[in-house]
Amino acid sequence: MLYTYKVPFTQPNSYKSSISSSPLPSKMRLSVKTPNSPTPVMAEVEDGEPLSPWATFYRQPQFNCNIIFILGFGKIITIKEIKAGLEVALLRHPRFSSIQLADNSWRQKLRWVPTKVNLDEHVFLADPGPEATAAAGDPTVGDLYVENYIAGLSSSPLDYSRPLWDLHLLAIRTSEAPCVAVFRLSHSIGDGISLMSLLHACTHRTSDPESLPSLPKTRRRPAAVAACFGRLIFLRWIWAFLIYAWNTLIEVILLISTAISLKDTKTLIMGEEGVEYRPKRIVHRTLCLDDIIAIKNMIGCTINDVLVGVTSAALSRYLSRRYGGFLPKDLRIRTFLIANIRRISGINDLADMMKEGSEAKWGNRIGVFLLRLPVIKCEDPLDYVRNGAAITDKKKKSWAAILTHKSFLLISKCLGTKVAMAFLYRIASNTTLSFSNIVGPIEEVSFCGSPLIYIAPSVYGHPQALMVHVLSYMNKIKVVIAVDELAIPDPHRLLADITDSLQIMKDAATSAT
Repeated sequence: MLYTYKVPFTQPNSYKSSISSSPLPSKMRLSVKTPNSPTPVMAEVEDGEPLSPWATFYRQPQFNCNIIFILGFGKIITIKEIKAGLEVALLRHPRFSSIQLADNSWRQKLRWVPTKVNLDEHVFLADPGPEATAAAGDPTVGDLYVENYIAGLSSSPLDYSRPLWDLHLLAIRTSEAPCVAVFRLSHSIGDGISLMSLLHACTHRTSDPESLPSLPKTRRRPAAVAACFGRLIFLRWIWAFLIYAWNTLIEVILLISTAISLKDTKTLIMGEEGVEYRPKRIVHRTLCLDDIIAIKNMIGCTINDVLVGVTSAALSRYLSRRYGGFLPKDLRIRTFLIANIRRISGINDLADMMKEGSEAKWGNRIGVFLLRLPVIKCEDPLDYVRNGAAITDKKKKSWAAILTHKSFLLISKCLGTKVAMAFLYRIASNTTLSFSNIVGPIEEVSFCGSPLIYIAPSVYGHPQALMVHVLSYMNKIKVVIAVDELAIPDPHRLLADITDSLQIMKDAATSAT
C-alpha cells in the first residue's frame, strides 16, 4: 500500500515578497492513492469505550480538526528507526491502536475499538526529488518544501478505517534541522497536554539516553472553596467569590451573544465562509524565552500576558501595513482561547493520566473563552502587554473555561451533538483567531536516537483564517501560525512582525530598568 506525495518545485524566495507586489504562493499538488473512503466507518459494535462528547465534536464536518506536530531532528533518521521507536512506545497507547466505529444504537455513537496496526499504512517516507539536492545548498528550499507538503496534508483527510494518525518523514535539509518528520493525528484522540505527555513518555534525555526527560514543574489549581479562618479571611473569600461570579457572568453573556450575532470586525485577516475546509499554510519561528521573561519581570505579569501583548502588537503592525499605514479604530478582534481545565496543569506523567479518576485525565479536557486583543497604536510598546494583562486578569478570575466545558457536555447530552456543535462553531467562526499555549520539555530530548531540535505544533480544520500556537522547549519559544492564504497571503511577514514586536518590547523593558 503506497501513498505518493508530489510537491512542485517553487523558488524559495517566492513567499518573501510583500502583499502589494506578489501573488499568492504556489498551491501544492498532492497526489494520494487511498483504497478506502474517508467517510466514517459504520458497523455493529457492542463493546468499546465510547468517544467523549468533546472527541465527538472534533469528528463533525464543520469542526473536523487534526493536529500537526512538526519535529526537527538533529540528524538524518531512517524510516526503520522511526518504525522501531513507534512500535516500542506509541502503539502501546490504546488510542493509537484503535479505530472509531459507530455502534448500532439509534444515535450511532462512536466507540474506540482495538485493532491491529500495520505501520506500513501509517509511516511514510516522502520523496523530495530535486528539492533535496537544492536544499543541500540553500536550506530555504527545504523550508518551502516542508511548508508545501504540510499544506497538502491539510487538504487530505485521514482514513477512518484505520487508527487516526500517520507520520511522514521528510529527508530534506531545512534552515533549522537536517531532517523533519510530520506527525498528524485527529484532535479526537486528545488535546495538546495529553499529546505532550505522550511525547514525554516516548522520548529520552539527550544527555542520558537511558533516562526519561524531567517533568516541568506543575501547579495544582486552587479549589473553588477552601477552609478559611477568621472574619477577615472570610470576607476576602466572599469578595473573591463575587468577582469570579461577576466575571463569569460577563463571559457567559459574551459567549451567548457571539453564538447568536456578535461578530468581530470584518478585517482583512477574518476568514470567509468555508475557511475550515481550505488548506492551511503552517509556518513557525523560534524566539528566546529569556526575552519574554525580561519583559515579564519588568512589568510584573505572567508569560501568557507577554505573549498576548506581543501578538496584539504584531497584529497591529501587520494590519496597519495591509491598510496602507492606517490602522482602523475600535477594532473588535477576539481570540477563541483554548484553556486546559485539569486541576494539575502542565505536562503530566502518562501513566498517571491513564489512571481511572486521575486529576490529569487523558483526552480533550479543555474549555474556551474569548479574549479581545488590544489591536491599537501604542506610543509605548509595553502598553500592549499592560493592556493585555488587564484583560487576561479578568479571564483568569472567572470560571468561564470550566463552565463552557461542562455546558457543551450538558447541551450535547440533552439536545444532541449537532446542537452543541452548532453553538461551538458559531462562537469560533464569529471570532478572528484561535490561540493556544503549551508547555514543552525543559531539556533537550531525543526520539528514536536523534535529538529533537524543535517541536512545532499546530491545528487545521478550524473555522478561522488564523491559528496561533506557542510552545516552550528548553530555553526557547516556538511560535507557530496556521493561516488561510486567501486572508493572510504573507504569513512569514506576520511572523516577522511577532519577532520585531518582541524585540522592541525587550529593548523598551531594558531601557526602563
